[in-house]
Amino acid sequence: MKICVFASSSSLLHSIYGEEASSLGTLIARNGDEIIYGGGGIGLMGRLADAALLAGGKVTGVIPKFMQDEGWGHNHISEMVVTEDMHTRKQTMFMQSDAVVALPGGIGTLEELTEAITLKQLGLYSGPIVILNTLNFYDLFLSFLAKMVEENFLRPQHNDIWSVASSPREVMSLIKNYGGWIPNPRGIAKIV
Repeated sequence: MKICVFASSSSLLHSIYGEEASSLGTLIARNGDEIIYGGGGIGLMGRLADAALLAGGKVTGVIPKFMQDEGWGHNHISEMVVTEDMHTRKQTMFMQSDAVVALPGGIGTLEELTEAITLKQLGLYSGPIVILNTLNFYDLFLSFLAKMVEENFLRPQHNDIWSVASSPREVMSLIKNYGGWIPNPRGIAKIV
C-alpha cells in the first residue's frame, strides 16, 4: 500500500511531534507499505522519511521544482519526483496513494488535508483519510468541521470522510481496518 503523508517542514516544534513522525515512518516501513510525501528533508517530513528509510522502507518525495532548487528536498530518499508547481505536486501525490495521513503542520498541511477531504466528498478519492491528532493539535480544526455539520455546510455523513487517531499505531490500525465510506459520494455532495 502507498500511504501519502502530509506534515510540517518546521524543525522548531515540541519533540513529541518529531517522535510521532518517526514512529509512523518506522511503522509504515515495517508493515511493508510505501510513503509518498512532500519530499522535504527537515521538520516532521524529514523525521518521517529518515525513520522509514532506517527501517528499510521505500520513500518517494514529490516536490515542486522551485523548492528543489532552493535545496529543500531530502537528499537520501528512494525516489524524488520533481513537479512544475504545487498543484501538480498534490495531484501526483493523490493519484499515487491508497491512503492519506495528516500529521500536524502549518497552512500547507491544512490545505492538503482539506483538499483530500474535498476530493473524497466529491467521489474523486476513495481511500482512508486519517488525522494524527498529536497533543490535540487538530482539536480546533475538528471543532470547526463539527460546526460546518451543525450549520448544514456539511452533512452528518461527511463526518465519516476522515478518522482521527491519537497515536501512530492507531493510524495504521485505521488504515488497515478501513471499510470504505459510502458508495455514491456525489449523491449527498449537494446539500439542498
